[in-house]
Amino acid sequence: MRNSILNLEASKIREVANAGLGRDDVLAFWFGEGDEVTPEFVRQAAIDSLQQGETFYAHNLGLPALRQGIADHMSGKHPGPHGLGVSMDRVAVTAGGVNALMLAVQALVDAGDDVLAITPVWPNLVAQPRIMGAPLRTLSLQAVGGRWQLDMDAMLSAIRPTTRLLILNAPNNPTGWTLSRHEQLAILQRCRETGTWILADEVYEALYYEPAENDCAPSFLDVADPQDRLVVVHSFSKSFLMTGWRLGWMVVPPAMIEAVGKLIEFNTSCSPVFTQRAGFVALQRCQEITPRVVAHLKTCRDTLVGALQTLPGLELSKPFGGMYAFFRLPGHDDGLITAKRLVAEAGLGLAPGEAFGPEATGWLRWCFASKDPQRLLLGVDRLRSWMRL
Repeated sequence: MRNSILNLEASKIREVANAGLGRDDVLAFWFGEGDEVTPEFVRQAAIDSLQQGETFYAHNLGLPALRQGIADHMSGKHPGPHGLGVSMDRVAVTAGGVNALMLAVQALVDAGDDVLAITPVWPNLVAQPRIMGAPLRTLSLQAVGGRWQLDMDAMLSAIRPTTRLLILNAPNNPTGWTLSRHEQLAILQRCRETGTWILADEVYEALYYEPAENDCAPSFLDVADPQDRLVVVHSFSKSFLMTGWRLGWMVVPPAMIEAVGKLIEFNTSCSPVFTQRAGFVALQRCQEITPRVVAHLKTCRDTLVGALQTLPGLELSKPFGGMYAFFRLPGHDDGLITAKRLVAEAGLGLAPGEAFGPEATGWLRWCFASKDPQRLLLGVDRLRSWMRL
């Protein structure tokens, strides 16, 4: 087996979760998903598709109706600097957001290529270029008073003429950090100068809690031209309550779409038709889903952050976007050990910061996507009692 595969680190989130799975007394907030099921009308669309016998292969790039629906949805939110929006010939439907990210890396990265990633970040994003044999470099966000920030001078200097790919996730998992429009423009201009591709994981763009145009976080699609070296990845998982459906999409330059179709053929062949039918209905009726989800998550965020900030010495800043509170406890410098102790001693399941990079050593991630915000308060009570031990 290839060394790049043998040397991949196992998930530290899963390592903690395995210590508590099967225990009814553990309040689990370690994974990045909520506990609310997909809306009934979305589930019914999949049922109807199956009952109609739609159990065969689809086009590699996805059903035309879904691709057009995605293009219309994205164009409404991101008309772009010239008002061109996103055309259907730039959209590929994928078997989840993580599949879209892997396809992008497969399409753009050769062994030995210089790849730069902004961290802390969801571990899949740094594992994927390593799978391709790329010597990954990282640039860390800096925590100031619990809020993670990007040093733009360091960012622009780190993008070199030899840098093949820049990977960013904003709004960010786990920190909640979000790029500003000014920062996106500066990064895009630098990447144009160096010929660097940008892979923007924007799956949390709708989960944004600041006043914003079109009710979403700033996107590279707002500032980039269609032909720019930019791949933007999205997912139905978070803002449509469809984590288990494994349905996502990617927006690429028109010249890249044929190659993406070939890669999909060699990876998954296509996304199942019945899941695509469900995704189409979710898009058509998104105003019945996403605004309610975002409003509820904002309540959950404010509930959890407000309660955590009452704990003595805890370092935390309210996240602008995403679905996670990222914090550090005084006197606990190893997040993995702390997370395991919390499971065993407090019945509280959190993700260790070490899962997201060495920059986050000692930090903890709490997913606040809970149908009942009272569960969050109960978790804080358990944490408070544990800290007093």
